Amino acid sequence: MRLALFEPDIPQNTGTILRLAACFGIGVDIIEPCGFVFSDRRLKRAGMDYLDQVELTKHDSWAKFIANGDQNQRIVLLTTKADTSYTDFEFQPADILLLGRESAGVPDEVHAAVDARLKVPMSPEMRSLNIAVSAAMVLGEALRQTDGFPG
Repeated sequence: MRLALFEPDIPQNTGTILRLAACFGIGVDIIEPCGFVFSDRRLKRAGMDYLDQVELTKHDSWAKFIANGDQNQRIVLLTTKADTSYTDFEFQPADILLLGRESAGVPDEVHAAVDARLKVPMSPEMRSLNIAVSAAMVLGEALRQTDGFPG
């Protein structure tokens, strides 16, 4: 199981997601460009001393991320534009959970390339959850289903 961040633009969210990944022994892919300098102090503050514990791979672009991918891994996009709830999805241990940019999600070409699109159900009058909260919710369910929690 891995998390992938598509062109993240808020360093505090990225730091929080990296900390989440470190705590659960999950690798993270960063698909650049980022909307901030990766050494940003806000990223380091949110990630604290956990950043050194994350298996982190950076990709220069979406095309390079796809080219470096494993055919046996599914890319599962978390998006508000999905019809399927993450609670109704059957996760596999090798899934990559892809999160889009906080400001714009992912472009149509990414939507078309993924293996599944999932949403976190919420009150209809609300737009979206914080990306790190969504990542934690869905990752927790995926790890529960696949018996992937450490220890």
